[in-house]
Amino acid sequence: MAAVLTLLGNAPAQVPRASDGHPDLTGIWQAMGTANWDLEDHAAEAGPFFQLGAIGAIPPGRSVVEGGDIPNKPEALAKRNQNRVNRWKNDPELKCYMPGIPRAAYIPQPFQIVQSANVILMAYQFASTNRTINMGKPKPAAVDTWMGTANGHWENDTLVVDNTGFNDLSWLDRAGNYHSDQLHVVEHYKRVDRDHIRYEATIEDPKVFTRPWKIILNLYRDIDPYATLSEFKCVEFSEELLYGDLSGAGAKK
Repeated sequence: MAAVLTLLGNAPAQVPRASDGHPDLTGIWQAMGTANWDLEDHAAEAGPFFQLGAIGAIPPGRSVVEGGDIPNKPEALAKRNQNRVNRWKNDPELKCYMPGIPRAAYIPQPFQIVQSANVILMAYQFASTNRTINMGKPKPAAVDTWMGTANGHWENDTLVVDNTGFNDLSWLDRAGNYHSDQLHVVEHYKRVDRDHIRYEATIEDPKVFTRPWKIILNLYRDIDPYATLSEFKCVEFSEELLYGDLSGAGAKK
């Protein structure tokens, strides 16, 4: 991972520019790798349904966490492990809930960035999620939400997004890593060439972690000239999981 990031960091500055001179992040992007399965190092393992064989297996992956490990508090690690055991029924992704930040950046579906001088829109294919990044005077979070409140600014050629105002309902990955309503995420988007963004997110949550920590990964641009986001309204796929006990035999009890 480090070698790849170093290579991209030294790439020629073939970066499209917006009319205001800043890098133009407009496009459809997607993370590769297995961060959504587990942000930390993880070996391959069988999935929950043996009938799916290798198709349903969990792929191996390297950590995208700077330093390798997430600095969980002991009680938070115990809860993370419990979440992991119950992930096939409790992961918010299974229920088609909005992925939250930073998970929206590496959930295995594309997202689109539309950039202007005053706001930056990020639209995610998963669950038709979207968020607007305010590029003007910072605004405090009015309420806690799944995607938080985002205030952005430019530091040289890097878009910096400060995110606060989260609820405590989203997870950080399928391995059960989670956060509280004290989550604070600072994202960095640096377009290093035409087809890659170096993405970093510093995560702070004093209820869950012993210190702030960072993830680093690459986002890849879809270069297909006909690329577009498709509709993925997944609620209907989750209805049995969410409401199965309210119908049929379950409802008669």
